[in-house]
Amino acid sequence: MKTAATARLPAALHRRTLLITAGGGAVACALAWVPRPAHAQVANLNDAINKAGRLRMLSQRMGKAWLAIAHKVQETAARQVLEQSVALFERQLAELKAYAPTPTIRETYGQLDTAWAAHKATLLGAPPALAGAAAMLQADAKVLALAHLGTVQYEAASGKPVGHLVNLAGRQRMLSQRMAKFYLAALLPVDAAAATTEIAKARTEFVAATEVLRKAPEANDRIRQELLLADGQWVFFDAALQRMQAGNATGNTARLVSDVFVASENLLSSMDKVTGLYAALAG
Repeated sequence: MKTAATARLPAALHRRTLLITAGGGAVACALAWVPRPAHAQVANLNDAINKAGRLRMLSQRMGKAWLAIAHKVQETAARQVLEQSVALFERQLAELKAYAPTPTIRETYGQLDTAWAAHKATLLGAPPALAGAAAMLQADAKVLALAHLGTVQYEAASGKPVGHLVNLAGRQRMLSQRMAKFYLAALLPVDAAAATTEIAKARTEFVAATEVLRKAPEANDRIRQELLLADGQWVFFDAALQRMQAGNATGNTARLVSDVFVASENLLSSMDKVTGLYAALAG
């Protein structure tokens, strides 16, 4: 059934949103985002900001996948997401450490390397379960903070307006995964009240940043078209999030977890394309 929101979306967008709705969150669409072939090395500062921001996102995506496994929902897809994300995180961390143009940035990525080693143990050291969730979330927060610091430092090294837009677009990827992660944490449950607060905060930030990206003078037609497609993914993702906030997160928990997991992957796919388009801009 078409809602009023989906009825207004263009045909290309309807094709994408079918990924979410077909089969009630089918496993086939759970890996909507897969990393595109990356440079073996960091190409320039825009690329560095993009990859640094991707580490932020991956910290949250790994947590989301871990929690899905703990829920025993979308397990095959979630294990693939976790394995894929761990490998990509380590590869791009090494690239960013090697590229670091200043001692300060090198120090940040040295600290991130240490925090990542500890977090990796929480992700892979034991089967995901409620008992280990709090420790995993604490370790993930340290990795996220350092990954964010590195992204901001790379943006400062760029010193150009487009560098800020690459950072902002990349942060949207992270927020999509952060909201999904906390949704799954709340349903496990792990500190549901704090998780709900974090979801609301991230949602506000996501909506505001989308408008900044849309209205930026640097936004060309291709970027605006991709943002329109992202809007459609956001409609479905936000609807899934609102079920918990409306008090409807009781009953079929597996369905709720699956819907959010899949919708967040589709939103990530769109925002990763937006980030790449901004990173490809000169100056």
